[in-house]
Amino acid sequence: MALVAAIVSACKSGPEAPSAQDSRLPGSDARVTGPVPAAQGSARASSAATPRAYRQDAASHIYGLNAARIYKGKLPPLLHAIGVLEVDIDRAGRVTSLRWMRAPRHAPDVVAEIERTVRAAAPFPVPTRMARVTYTDTWLWDKSGNFQLDTLTEGQL
Repeated sequence: MALVAAIVSACKSGPEAPSAQDSRLPGSDARVTGPVPAAQGSARASSAATPRAYRQDAASHIYGLNAARIYKGKLPPLLHAIGVLEVDIDRAGRVTSLRWMRAPRHAPDVVAEIERTVRAAAPFPVPTRMARVTYTDTWLWDKSGNFQLDTLTEGQL
């Protein structure tokens, strides 16, 4: 009878899902979905081979750190500010420089807040397949102070 009970209970449980720890391993092929500490306290490694692919990891990292500030849903047709920022990341995930390709000069407070947000997000996912990376993303800023990045935007109404 014990044998039958063991067989029945074994049939009821499915395969174990991968633990959250497994997706935190540096070099894992899973996409970065937020800031995840690695062994040395930096963000999880990125397996991106191009700056465009790295942009996805960086945007996910920023979203993970700023979840309460992400605009939910489609953005309104008129935005408070739009800025295009180029970010240099070194081999350790540190921000080495920021360059505005298109700064929202009419909103200097937004310029300062975007720069502060990017610097505060360091360390970024380590670009393991590149010695360093320069990526560009467009910041879509609502008058509420919430934002979306063009890489992960839900679009506009």
